[in-house]
Amino acid sequence: MTGGIIIFSFTRTGTELSRQLRMRLSQENKRCCGYAPEKFAGEGIEPVSGEIRQIIGKNWGKNTFIFIGAAGIAVRYIAPFVKDKFTDSAVLVLDEKGEYVIPLLSGHMGGAVRMADGIAGMIGAEAVHTTATDVQKKFAVDVFAGENHLYITDRRMSKEISAAVLEGERVAFFPEYQGCRIEGNIPEELILCRDYDSLKAFRHRIIITDNMQVADGRENNGTLVLKPRNITAGIGCRRGIGRELLKKGLESILAERGLSMEQVERIASIDLKKDEPGILQLADEYGIPFITYPAEELKKIGNVTSSSSFVEQVTGVDNVCERAALMCCGEGKLIQGKSVRDSMTAALARSPLILRMDV
Repeated sequence: MTGGIIIFSFTRTGTELSRQLRMRLSQENKRCCGYAPEKFAGEGIEPVSGEIRQIIGKNWGKNTFIFIGAAGIAVRYIAPFVKDKFTDSAVLVLDEKGEYVIPLLSGHMGGAVRMADGIAGMIGAEAVHTTATDVQKKFAVDVFAGENHLYITDRRMSKEISAAVLEGERVAFFPEYQGCRIEGNIPEELILCRDYDSLKAFRHRIIITDNMQVADGRENNGTLVLKPRNITAGIGCRRGIGRELLKKGLESILAERGLSMEQVERIASIDLKKDEPGILQLADEYGIPFITYPAEELKKIGNVTSSSSFVEQVTGVDNVCERAALMCCGEGKLIQGKSVRDSMTAALARSPLILRMDV
């Protein structure tokens, strides 16, 4: 779950725990804010002004929520917003003494389980897990996908494979994606395969690829396709470009490489565009971080495929999109140079794919 952390407390003791937790989380560079009744507010805790559900509704699906108090209070407040584990916010509950921390909602996809374990270690609490794969210590495809920045193309099949694993079934695992590196031990629930023919012996299969033909041709046959989310899109655009026009242009450029918006991990540009409404709206729609750099930083990038004296005169650099993509991507490589669409340009860089199995 992208975004920050919002903590609700309701008593004096709970609010003191909220202060301590907020301080510890902030020290780990996590954006965190706390709310409490006005008589307990202050010292970093904001008073609740208005209805708590308004705060939840405004931030649902974007931020993680922590309730310090009874689980029933959390359930009643979040009930109107709960939809499914792929889009819901992560929700955790702590008792006001800080003895237990429970990942209540979106434990895997939203990261509530991982955060519960982190908080438990941080304050000396006990994390209480209730998810079947966690309790039985089985491979969970949604946890694996989330930890490795992989996009789940078929939610129904993801659930079907998780159920099969819990019943003791072995699942074929084929990292078809070229150049990926596997770290750690393959879980016993998965059988590593090296080609498509070896997949036929299994009732369920997990394939990691960004080959659109594979993704489109293997639906409803026991196969789950996971696509890497390792693309950085560097963007340059005219001021005031609308979200839809920007989205159409970027989708077109991605499609030429057999990619989709769901595989974009970051959007990058020059800091002149940090408040560009169209880019901000597009990033918000897909929950993608939008990162900008000053011209002097972008100049540190070496070779680019094309230069524009006009762009350099306006922005201070000769090619915004390629430089931004490469700057943001770190060790990644440019896979699509500057491409021009209506009122915008974009370049694509791809980060290395490292599959960490011990998650």
